[in-house]
Amino acid sequence: MLNHQNHKTPLTYEGTYLCPICRCGQIHNLTLMEAMGCDLCHHIFTINLEKQILKMVDREPSLTWRWTGNTWKGEHLGNLELSWIYWLIALSFVLFPPSLIALSGFIFPPVSGSAWSVFPLIWTTLSFLLHLLILLWLMAEAYQFPVILFFKTQFRRLFNLS
Repeated sequence: MLNHQNHKTPLTYEGTYLCPICRCGQIHNLTLMEAMGCDLCHHIFTINLEKQILKMVDREPSLTWRWTGNTWKGEHLGNLELSWIYWLIALSFVLFPPSLIALSGFIFPPVSGSAWSVFPLIWTTLSFLLHLLILLWLMAEAYQFPVILFFKTQFRRLFNLS
């Protein structure tokens, strides 16, 4: 009878691991350095062998991951905690400007039947969508989610490009 054990490999400088950022590239030791780099997204990492932690050094606050023996487990992100005050600010950033535009369009409506009668609705909608896009972009930057790199690697996988 075979004994199926979970073989956990320790984190070393000699190993090659899946990149925790792009999840498509491989991180490996950089020549003559005590650092590792991804061959696809080109981020630079340092490792703590005692704690089995990988730390991205080209970003502040730096992201860290713990090596479980098989995969990466995300650690706490520096000082970036999303408390209720951040959510309140984000919600007001997305809702307050379009509300002002809608209110001004309601108080001072355009002449009905004119070509400009739909302008307040279009302006309010565009304002909401652009503020939402800015907020999503800031969150993607804060959590270092590589949107462009993700779509680029998916395109390469789809069309088998190297």
